[in-house]
Amino acid sequence: MTTDDVITEGMQRYIDINNKYLADRDGYIRDVVKKWRFDTIAVHGLYNVTDAIEDYQGAIIEPIFMSTSQAYRDSDEMAAALAYKIPTWCYSRIANPSTYYYEWTLALLEGYGYDGETSCCSTSSGMSAIMTAVMPFLRVVKDIHEPRNFVATAQCYGGTFQQFTVRMMQERGIECRWVLDATNIDEWASKIDKNTRFLYGELPSNPQQGFFDVEAVANLAHENNLPLICDSTVATPALLRPICHGADIVVQSASKSLTSSGFGICGAVIARKNLVTNIDDDALKSDFSLCVKYLQNRDFGPNLHPMQAVMTLNDMRTLRSKMDLMSRNTMEVSEFLEKHPGVESTQYLGLPDHPLHELASKYMTLVDAEHDSQYGKPVNRYGHLMSFCVKGGAEKARTFFDRLQRIWRATDLGRIKSVATIPAISTHQQQGKEGRELAGIPGNMVRLCVGAEHPADIMADLDQALCESK
Repeated sequence: MTTDDVITEGMQRYIDINNKYLADRDGYIRDVVKKWRFDTIAVHGLYNVTDAIEDYQGAIIEPIFMSTSQAYRDSDEMAAALAYKIPTWCYSRIANPSTYYYEWTLALLEGYGYDGETSCCSTSSGMSAIMTAVMPFLRVVKDIHEPRNFVATAQCYGGTFQQFTVRMMQERGIECRWVLDATNIDEWASKIDKNTRFLYGELPSNPQQGFFDVEAVANLAHENNLPLICDSTVATPALLRPICHGADIVVQSASKSLTSSGFGICGAVIARKNLVTNIDDDALKSDFSLCVKYLQNRDFGPNLHPMQAVMTLNDMRTLRSKMDLMSRNTMEVSEFLEKHPGVESTQYLGLPDHPLHELASKYMTLVDAEHDSQYGKPVNRYGHLMSFCVKGGAEKARTFFDRLQRIWRATDLGRIKSVATIPAISTHQQQGKEGRELAGIPGNMVRLCVGAEHPADIMADLDQALCESK
């Protein structure tokens, strides 16, 4: 009979076997995988020929494990697994081999170019990724009535605004202190006090194209013994990897630009190991992603379905080339809209006259462009999300929107197909007029995510809709 603090001889045998497995895996990552270029990691991740032949009958694509749970050889292996002494996928709410390969690929991509180690926890959506990332830092430490707050950029996705405003502030009494000008480091600093738990920022922001100096904000966070959490959904690791610039945690709505197919919803939390926090929890600090996977998310259950994990993983294999193509298309479309008489203003970080262009150019570059035959030097890319304001107000914007023929009207983004929405009546409707004014979202703003179509066809559709809306 065993207890939590007793390791039987049989359990120790399994622990020793798995410690060797982990050591071999870590050595393979260190000596082989981390020496690959970004595209190779995106294609292969941690799945290799040895895994395929020894475990999966030679399948060259990661198998989909449509099973709720794992069987064990005996009670000793089960006891060691459920005590988290050995790797396990005891229940798919906690882990699964399909999500394992998805997680490792994202951990390696977000950590590309970073000297330290990264790990990943998969989630069922981008919103569950945000919840997974922030909740551990908002725990009660001493007293149930202790004040807690966090600092976040006001320019963010509408769902994020709702989670922070309604779920955190109104329902739980945890204060979100909004930063209105994310480029002002003094404003960030003015919001921090002894009760602050983390800093949070979205860049580029959806839909306003907000941005901030990641390195400067990360340094400020660490000076105050706080972690910096970044939502980098729009950029993806092909264009920006915040952990390389000092951020502690990255959240991804992986079913957006990371995949582009639109087949389903999924998310991820990627964290550097040994992160900074004023929460006294060694497990949380040493391996945040593994800690939340085995403890918090085991109990809350925002797990990712194995089918979706493998579909997402397969879409991610061509991430760099897709983000390059769609970024170039968006640049061309934004230049067209900037000059169009039916457009009041155009917001895209790639435009030289955008007020944040220089700052964004410091961080947003196409990964490995200097190593490929097409470019042979570093090049900036700014993603495939942009926004613009239709001249004539909200009603004119809706007239334009209703006349689109080739561009899809939907609340989605990151698709291989171009998609548009009006944030004031869709993604940011629930935060109300005051909240939209705080975030800088007027009623005549249109969010456009440019896909992989020929840009001439996208511009033709925009032009006919704009001309008819006059």
